[in-house]
Amino acid sequence: MDRIRVILADDHPVVLAGIRALLNAAPEVELVGEATDGGEALPMIRAVAPDVAVVDVSMPGLNGLELTERVKGECPGTQVLVLTVHEDAAYVQPLMRAGARGYLLKRSAADDLLRAVRAVASGGVYLDPSIAGHALAETSGSDGRPGTAEGREPLSPREAETLRLIAQGFSNKEIARRIDVSVKSVETYKARAAEKLGLRTRAEIIRYGAAHGWFDALALR
Repeated sequence: MDRIRVILADDHPVVLAGIRALLNAAPEVELVGEATDGGEALPMIRAVAPDVAVVDVSMPGLNGLELTERVKGECPGTQVLVLTVHEDAAYVQPLMRAGARGYLLKRSAADDLLRAVRAVASGGVYLDPSIAGHALAETSGSDGRPGTAEGREPLSPREAETLRLIAQGFSNKEIARRIDVSVKSVETYKARAAEKLGLRTRAEIIRYGAAHGWFDALALR
């Protein structure tokens, strides 16, 4: 299996060293470049064309928002994962509109970083659970319980669990291991759940999950 090629951009040496150590310890990740400001990161991303660029929001040269816009315009094959200290949900929507596929807080655990890298590399979306509900919550006709929606057939327990794990960034293989079924079954549960709820994309699944509290601390345990 091809490794996920990653470039890091962060102007804090200690943070950069910590992220480097985490990613270098992951056998599925190959760290192919590091930059300490956005102006340095952009030509490196152009030259190396990584699968994922992990970028800070506040950097000299080009900030995270500007860098994200440039990367998505000039290097569409590279997915941007924002890694930041900013917990204000107001930061999230502009970055996602600019083309970021993930938003993760620096205080998150190591497995969350790797999960986020895997999710965005595979074309998915990852939002830090502590800010996802505030960032994407929207008015819903549901009673708030996972697997129910007004006027629609309720999800089975397996369908609801599968959809919740997809929203949290798990791959089909990871979900299959967690709920002890085949990958084919996961795909079936996902398709049935999405059809019942009228959800067409992973982003819509995440918004639905945020509106129904699937990203709170208890849901992730």
